[in-house]
Amino acid sequence: MKTQTRAVVIGGGIAGCSTLYHLTQEGWTDVVLVERDELTSGTTWHSAAQVTNFGMTQTMVGLKTHSINLYQELRDDPDYPVQYNHGDGGIRLANTEAQMDGYRHFASMARGMGVEFEVIDAEECARRHPLISTDNLLGGLWDGNDGDIDPASLCQALARRARKAGAEVYRQTDVTGLTQRPDDSWIVHTNKGDIACEVVVNACGYRVNEVGTMMGVHHPVASMEHQYFVTDEIPGIVEAGHRMPLLRCPISDYYCRQEKNGLLLGFYEQGCKTWGMDGISPDFSNDLCPDDLDRITDVLEGAFARMPALMEVGIKNVVNGPITYTIDGAPLVGPIPGKRNAFCIIGLRAGLGEGGGHGWLLAQQIVHGEACYDTWVLDPRRFTGHGNVELTALKAIEDYQNEFRFHFPNEHRPAGRPMKTTPLTPVLAAEGAEFTVVNGWERAEYFKPAPEFEVTHGFGFDEAFDVVAGEVAAVQSGVGLAEVNGFNRIEIAGPDAHDFLDHVICGRVPRKEGKVGLGYLLNDHGCVKAEATVANIPGGPVWYGSAAASEWHDMDWLRAQADGFDVSFQSLTEAHTILVLAGPKARDVLSAAARGDWSKGAFPWLSVRPAFVGIAPAVVMSVSFSGELAYEIHVPNAQLYAAYLALRAAGEAHGLRLFGARAVEAMRMEKGYLHWKADLITEFDPFETGLGRFVRMEKDFVGKAALEARQSKGPSRCLVTLEIDSTTAPAHPGASVMQDGKVVGTVTSGDWGHRVGMNLAYAFVLPEVAAQGTEFAVDMLGDLVPARVIAPGPYDPDTTLPRS
Repeated sequence: MKTQTRAVVIGGGIAGCSTLYHLTQEGWTDVVLVERDELTSGTTWHSAAQVTNFGMTQTMVGLKTHSINLYQELRDDPDYPVQYNHGDGGIRLANTEAQMDGYRHFASMARGMGVEFEVIDAEECARRHPLISTDNLLGGLWDGNDGDIDPASLCQALARRARKAGAEVYRQTDVTGLTQRPDDSWIVHTNKGDIACEVVVNACGYRVNEVGTMMGVHHPVASMEHQYFVTDEIPGIVEAGHRMPLLRCPISDYYCRQEKNGLLLGFYEQGCKTWGMDGISPDFSNDLCPDDLDRITDVLEGAFARMPALMEVGIKNVVNGPITYTIDGAPLVGPIPGKRNAFCIIGLRAGLGEGGGHGWLLAQQIVHGEACYDTWVLDPRRFTGHGNVELTALKAIEDYQNEFRFHFPNEHRPAGRPMKTTPLTPVLAAEGAEFTVVNGWERAEYFKPAPEFEVTHGFGFDEAFDVVAGEVAAVQSGVGLAEVNGFNRIEIAGPDAHDFLDHVICGRVPRKEGKVGLGYLLNDHGCVKAEATVANIPGGPVWYGSAAASEWHDMDWLRAQADGFDVSFQSLTEAHTILVLAGPKARDVLSAAARGDWSKGAFPWLSVRPAFVGIAPAVVMSVSFSGELAYEIHVPNAQLYAAYLALRAAGEAHGLRLFGARAVEAMRMEKGYLHWKADLITEFDPFETGLGRFVRMEKDFVGKAALEARQSKGPSRCLVTLEIDSTTAPAHPGASVMQDGKVVGTVTSGDWGHRVGMNLAYAFVLPEVAAQGTEFAVDMLGDLVPARVIAPGPYDPDTTLPRS
């Protein structure tokens, strides 16, 4: 066995085999995979092994397309062909118009990735799958590339190709410990000796936290028992003369695919069961859980109703094995938070179907630092300290129970809530707040006009439209107050603090005490990595502020770039919360609540200073995400309620009204302000994203050389603002922008601009169609809706209001 290699992948299922193979494809051939037993002896061996192109985001569609293309290539390998039934087709059923709208949106989104889905009616569903009934059925989504693959031969084929490229695979090799050396390389301790390596990859399936513990981390992954059975031969399948399409049914919580001349049926019962919460036997390998068919009786009845032929056949065998889930159901593929040179590819509940793509994206991140797609939807750092095992289990159960029911826009499911709160959470709840969740934090979304107020979840404008409009109007004409909790706040101290920030930010960094600036951080490819507010606290350190979700992401990046600088980082995210005071009367309210001169001359736009709001110590910044005169008031959580009471009392004379996150979202669209990981992604550079004014090419910064190289080639896409001719629905992220029947762009954000009376969207489009006035059609829920490019920030385009 080698004692030195470039990377060690731990785990021999689809995740590990795919990562090993793709590392060799990216040029790293001195790599090793270690497996405690035999390849595919974990979840992989009993997988139902469906291979679909369907995904909830374009990144997911892209990686699944890669899997399909790779699996076709492996199927056609004359030396080692893999059994792959490709192109059987698959149908996702629906019995509500809201579900059908979702399918129409997903079809629009997939088209931007070169994938064609088809939305079909109930009769066409039955024509393509002659075993199903059309009772209580509206239609479905057809995926012509759907199919299934043999798990064992797939993993063996990937391992075989990796070996041919120079990789080595060590079976029956148990990892007993991990040691990180001072240079951030690793030693992998095994029962057969130690292996020193630059990079370690955790691909351990349901044993993920056994290896995580060895490096001092916990991964938010939990396992669920999952049952399927295989039927005897069904005459209808034999008579059909073709393979049956795959079926996924959110109505009755089951799926099925053809297995020989019978069916394989899998069930997502409501009375589901977690597995391995109290530890996993070391002897559990190539093993299953005891059958428990009583648990799936209700689901089976729904399957009988949809497919009456099932009532006439017997069961050949039953499989009940563990599958892994994360908090949001999507895998964790990427850097392990807080660790250098450590990666994971875990939580792959649909591992066989999409594992080829996950390994592909992970290998790119390991070798090149980034993948070809923005991978935030998979990033392990999207869950921070709240991602404990109890929360993960609750969300896994909820996700399992809703396996084929996608999240609607503005739908926030209840399991595991509330997780992160502030002293104001119950206060705002008493005021009628409806809450959304941001990085685990309960954040007010809007304030209900009556306790019984509810919205209908769907893809159109909902009943909260007028409520949000009222909150925006209050901010525009008077003054509003909002809590923004969870905002990422990092205190940067040390003599090199400003030089360090000048190194990582591509634009001008404010150095004067009491001043605030906005900056963008680029990755080594010259593309947008992060957005940050930099505030020079008078007499104190520098505060770096960014989106709540970026807490661990940004801390990792800052620390990785800090070599050679005398700086220190301290997170204040959990300690402070922002109260936003916005509107033309905001200065009047602040002046009544806090001593000092808050006039325009004494505290102009982009200023910061400590103050007391009532009796509460605070740091006040004159910045605005709403486009109105506004102040961010950063308050220690222990004094948050006191500051809130002081502002409410001061605001009484000015008609102060509470507003929520949906009002903020609508207002930022009108101002041309961008949202991290919606409009600001690693696939595009700041010039393509319309942020050229924030770049200073005359200075040195991380990513400058790559940005210069990108500039010499010209933009691949340009971010534009669209006005859309619709009053019934916003454009949702991923919707395709069409011109002359071709996809020319993709929507990143959309919302109604209440102050300008426009349906607005941002979209990355081809440069040749980015000019103002260019007309398009946006594929919105299956309709081609006219749209045109307008100037960004149609509300107060000269930004006079925040300066007032």
